[in-house]
Amino acid sequence: MSKLFQSTTVGDIAVANRVAMAPLTRNRSPGAVPNDLNVEYYRQRAGAGLIITEGTAITHQGQGYADVPGLYLPEAIEGWKRVTDAVHEAGGKIVTQIWHVGRISHTSLQPNGGKPVAPSAIQAKSKTYILNADGTGAFAETSEPRALELNEIPGLLEDYRKAARAAIDAGFDGVEIHAANGYLLEQFMRSSSNQRTDAYGGSIDNRIRLTLEVAEAVAKEIGGGRTGIRISPTTPANDVSDPDPTAVYTALVEKLAAYDLAFIHVVEGATGGPRDVLPFDWAALKAAYRAKGGKGAWMVNNGYDRDTAIEAVESGYADVVAFGKPFIANPDLVRRLKEEAPLNEVDSSTFYGGGKQGYTTYPALA
Repeated sequence: MSKLFQSTTVGDIAVANRVAMAPLTRNRSPGAVPNDLNVEYYRQRAGAGLIITEGTAITHQGQGYADVPGLYLPEAIEGWKRVTDAVHEAGGKIVTQIWHVGRISHTSLQPNGGKPVAPSAIQAKSKTYILNADGTGAFAETSEPRALELNEIPGLLEDYRKAARAAIDAGFDGVEIHAANGYLLEQFMRSSSNQRTDAYGGSIDNRIRLTLEVAEAVAKEIGGGRTGIRISPTTPANDVSDPDPTAVYTALVEKLAAYDLAFIHVVEGATGGPRDVLPFDWAALKAAYRAKGGKGAWMVNNGYDRDTAIEAVESGYADVVAFGKPFIANPDLVRRLKEEAPLNEVDSSTFYGGGKQGYTTYPALA
């Protein structure tokens, strides 16, 4: 049997196999509170070695899409407890992706209709998902942000710490820090979105500072062995870019090695798109992390299938392979991969807020 289907540990988390379910934004948590749909959705997918939930906002300010869940309301923590209980009863392990979207938001989603925050007051050429007055969903241009003040940074770090603690209180096995896909932490790391001149802007060390401070705060609160982080060195998602991603992300992973994290989750290429969007040596990035003593599981993501996932793990290129969209259409994806069974086709009409219960109606494997 391939190592892909064998048990291992991801930091302090014992997992039944090396297939992870990647985070997938679903827009099915009105009021930022998980409900019965979330419980059933994640329970169905407990065969994954590790489930990483949809992005979960650390605060109201961190919200950027309508009806995505949070970790900042007592009702949300109770809702997540029902989810984690269901996954654990089904034999699975689950971490939540803690999320602050930064400028990828809209005034209608922010506290008191305020501006979203960002490293710099640069509007993203991107869209987000909001609710119309009649309750229907629609995509809209992101709003102009304001630059975070230097004196707001300590409060932001405290928000991440509190969210990590709330996740453990809700029964999660750990958290994944979202530092990818053009959201707040990546906005700080990329030069296109960060034009600050203080300690959080300019040099690479300054631009990665906030991400490292978040990793340190979360790891201190819940333990490095229950803390992961997601990065996307070359994605152009949400209008971010940098002329030298190799230098930025090599410096980042070398310094992350000090925190004894559970895993580094790497989106190889454009998120949900081409793997070769920019030249990048993915193996060298892992080598740089290991050379500095980084021991966390190396998780890869983007366009893998059964054969390439098996090869990645068997060769030592990766420790875990994450799948995204295939898990939407195939709740029993691990079983199908193991048995070389056919996969259901993904129906894009069930993405975001579409097809209210679409993810529960795919044909089961007989």
